[in-house]
Amino acid sequence: MPPVVIDIRSAEDSRDVVHRAVQALAEGKLVGLPTETVYGLAASALHERAVARLLAVKSRRAGQPLTLAVKSADEALDYAPNLSAIGRRLARRCWPGPVTLVVEDQHPDSLLKHLPLTVQQAIAPTGSIGLRAPAHPTVLDILRMLTGPIVLTSANRSGGEDPVTAEEVLESLGNDVDLVLNDGHSRLGQPSTVVKVGLKDLQVLRQGVVSEQTLRRLSCLMILFVCTGNTCRSPMAELLCRKMIADRLGCGLHEVADRGVLVMSAGLSALVGSRPSPEGVEVLRQMGLNLADHESQPLTAQLVRHSDIIWTMTRAHRQAIVQQWPEAAARIEVLCKDDDVADPIGGPIEFYQQCARQIKSALEERLAEIEF
Repeated sequence: MPPVVIDIRSAEDSRDVVHRAVQALAEGKLVGLPTETVYGLAASALHERAVARLLAVKSRRAGQPLTLAVKSADEALDYAPNLSAIGRRLARRCWPGPVTLVVEDQHPDSLLKHLPLTVQQAIAPTGSIGLRAPAHPTVLDILRMLTGPIVLTSANRSGGEDPVTAEEVLESLGNDVDLVLNDGHSRLGQPSTVVKVGLKDLQVLRQGVVSEQTLRRLSCLMILFVCTGNTCRSPMAELLCRKMIADRLGCGLHEVADRGVLVMSAGLSALVGSRPSPEGVEVLRQMGLNLADHESQPLTAQLVRHSDIIWTMTRAHRQAIVQQWPEAAARIEVLCKDDDVADPIGGPIEFYQQCARQIKSALEERLAEIEF
């Protein structure tokens, strides 16, 4: 029977498209799905015969794993509970997006163990599992509605060109696909980057949309300081922290990021590009540090999502961030455990010197708790 093709660009009700795709997958059918990279061929990971049919349609060699599509970084932990810090950072910062993470799947509590045995073997034939959250709204809606994850691979025969249109899917697979969702040309038009993540490092297995250089930057430990205007307290903390980490790592200030640590600052009410307070610049100059080039930036959802550690100057700052982004609460702490860092704005330079000493003392305690 010829495949059903639905043009989601002209569909009257996008929810109906999602429901039809979910029903097809639940019934064990193969569905061609648009993603931001290339078109994928999907089957329900709970449906053993559908996955076997997908492998046959692909003419895939034994030992070539299928990717498991999940809806979020949080769901990835259900299948890889021991996901390393690097893996968690990449999942949080790259997903939904064009990156496939390959991780070990040996944890006894992995939900992979609840899938049919032949599906487990198709997904993880060598003891590792590939996970991805595609950045396509329809696919994410399907994943949210479907019971269980889907296995996903490019919608072509093995060795063929990666399809970037629904027409190419039909030309390659013909009647071997049951339903195809047409969303025009894929936005990026090239495969995802496949990266294997370990405890301390990453290895790019297939170069795709995201470069290795970008992935290494995104895998860094990111420390973010937050105050009100990002012209005094948080930029002073940022620079002092970077210097202390550089000393600990035995490198220069500008080499800290290359050693896997990003240090940034922002303000809850900051404007873009404001200059630092002259007194703060002078106090850090006396400490051998140059704050004069700092430009303020406001706190954004992306900064909150990407940061591993967020240290605020006051409890009120923390409360404000948690109120707006409650999902980040576990990563947000007040820098000084026993007291707020008072705002020296408008006071004499002695206030700024006291502020810098308080921040430096708190950082000595905080950084001693972190392994670099």
